Amino acid sequence: MRSEVSLGIYEKALVSPREDTDGEWRAFMSQVPACGFAFVDLSVDESPERAARLQWTPSQRRTVQAAARAEGVLIGGLCLSLHRAIGPGSADPATRHRARTVMEEGIRLCHDLQIPVLQVAGYYCYYEPAHPDAETWYHEMLEDAVPLASRLGVVLGIENVDGTDVTSVTKVMEHVEAIDSPYLQAYPDLGNIAEQGLDVATELATGRGHMVAMHAKDVRRGEPRRVGMGSGIVDWETSFATLANQGWSGRLMLEMWNDDSPESARRCVAARHFLESALTKAHITVI
Repeated sequence: MRSEVSLGIYEKALVSPREDTDGEWRAFMSQVPACGFAFVDLSVDESPERAARLQWTPSQRRTVQAAARAEGVLIGGLCLSLHRAIGPGSADPATRHRARTVMEEGIRLCHDLQIPVLQVAGYYCYYEPAHPDAETWYHEMLEDAVPLASRLGVVLGIENVDGTDVTSVTKVMEHVEAIDSPYLQAYPDLGNIAEQGLDVATELATGRGHMVAMHAKDVRRGEPRRVGMGSGIVDWETSFATLANQGWSGRLMLEMWNDDSPESARRCVAARHFLESALTKAHITVI
């Protein structure tokens, strides 16, 4: 079976819209095809501006949708990293309740924007000391979210993260297999696999048949972000050879943080060229 991937770009690699207007969102979306990418993934993170997207009005949601459509851009996923700050495994019951609300709001936002995948970060309670029940509470949130996700047609993809919680595809698959729903899958991050010192062939073999999409970024040990593509420790040759041997096809999202730099487009194009070369060597077709 031949492997085919579409390459997308993370919102934070591009120059952000300054306000929620049609013109600003169209200008933002226009960067995606200009840099040669097939889709973009948006973010709901800890910043007040992006966290507030969960409360976008129907009009604001239509504005973003219309801008993407006008520029011919697919929104491939929504990265819900707000759970770093609002931990599903927090010792505080009120915080756990809010984490569940964040999950529900994220699913509904995906539905309204016609985004097929909600990437769920594997953080229990990032800023708190670990609680013995943190993993159980995280798992219960996933269980409770799956019925809504299935009704609205949104696939939840658990990302293996930095830190000490869900740090491997192996751990992701424990949750996926226990809940056993087509609406809960794995969303591997190749950079985080390397940063944790794990064997990428083993990790991707563990996720086989359940990897709904994938993050591509470079890292160093202790540096899970802002490492130039090709200058870190990710074993791209083994990563892509493993995917090719599996016949895996899907969305591969280039994860970068360019902080609204005027050099953002140049950096994105250079990183895309690097990935395309590595994929071609592995006989994976970029579509």
